[in-house]
Amino acid sequence: MMCMIFKGIFWRLALLTALFAPALAQAQTAQPAAPAKPAASAAVATFGGGCFWCVEEAFDKVPGVISTTSGYMGGHTKNPTYPQVSAGNTGHNEVVQVAYDPAKVSYAQLLDTFWRNIDPTQANGQFCDHGSQYRSEIFYHNDDQRKAAEASKAKLLKDKPFSGDIKTLITRAAEFYAAEEYHQDYYKKNPVRYTYYKTGCGRAARLKEVWKTQ
Repeated sequence: MMCMIFKGIFWRLALLTALFAPALAQAQTAQPAAPAKPAASAAVATFGGGCFWCVEEAFDKVPGVISTTSGYMGGHTKNPTYPQVSAGNTGHNEVVQVAYDPAKVSYAQLLDTFWRNIDPTQANGQFCDHGSQYRSEIFYHNDDQRKAAEASKAKLLKDKPFSGDIKTLITRAAEFYAAEEYHQDYYKKNPVRYTYYKTGCGRAARLKEVWKTQ
């Protein structure tokens, strides 16, 4: 019994450390990162799926993805900062902008990756992160992406392995603001803190439950 109590305390402290580490780090690196400059032949897609650290990791694993950049989109404040966005004061969503090679991976495949890494039934948040700044959202950059996103959502509604409505939004892309440098590739730079956060947030466990995977 005491072991369980200590484990619970440990995970709560670890999660708090991971959550508040960016706020402490911003004093050292407050400048936004420079967005990656993909090749002229690259295409761009933008997705909001909760914590952008986790969304970056998911898309970085996809063959054909050239780069991922964490940032903010969909709000009403110019040059938002992480504290402003995370407080829910700017209307922005935490997003990841994906530069990809259409000859190696299609937008439809990126949509599939997106769906499989979110809980589509959760409104105004993802997993342990609550608030509109963590909403699941597909930002389309052209009419072809809009049609593909709508078709993908319609197919999922028909064949979904989970119960409940799909809350994911499909929205025209707005100005993208790259997040602060310390957020970029966070899962690579801070693997221990990242693992504590992701595990404590219950992301992997909930994804298995939603998508009926092992």
